[in-house]
Amino acid sequence: MPTLRDIMTPDPVTVDPMATLKEVATLMLEQDIGSVLVVENDRPTGIITDRDIVIRAVAYGHDFGTPVTDYTTGDVFTMDANASIEDAAREMADRQLHRIPVTENGRLVGMVSLGDLANRTVGGMDQEALEGISVPTDQ
Repeated sequence: MPTLRDIMTPDPVTVDPMATLKEVATLMLEQDIGSVLVVENDRPTGIITDRDIVIRAVAYGHDFGTPVTDYTTGDVFTMDANASIEDAAREMADRQLHRIPVTENGRLVGMVSLGDLANRTVGGMDQEALEGISVPTDQ
C-alpha cells in the first residue's frame, strides 16, 4: 500500500520563527510556492500561506519586518511518512487542508499537497480531499 513517503515532496521550504513577513514573501516568490513551514529543532511549529500574508498582514497595513510567527497558523497537523495516502486524503477532507507536513519520529521530512494527491496517485484520492475542502465551514 502506498504511503505518504511515496508521494511527498522531500525537504520542504522552511524558515525559523524570527523570519520576517518580507523574507517569507520573498522566499515564496523565489521558490514559486504558496506556503512555508516555520520550524524549530526540525519540528514544524507553524505554517504561513501567501493568503495569510495578504489577509492577516497586508490588508491591515502591518509592518513587513514583523516576525512571521505573528501571522502563522500554529498547532500544525502533521502525519507520519508511513501513513497511507487514503488516510491523508481523508484527513485533508475532514480538516479542510490543502497540504500536510510529513514527519518521521516528529521531525519534518516532507510535505504532501492536494496537488501531490492529484498528480501522484490513482483512484480519486484528490477528489475525496477536494470535496471535503470545498465544504463551507460554520466559522
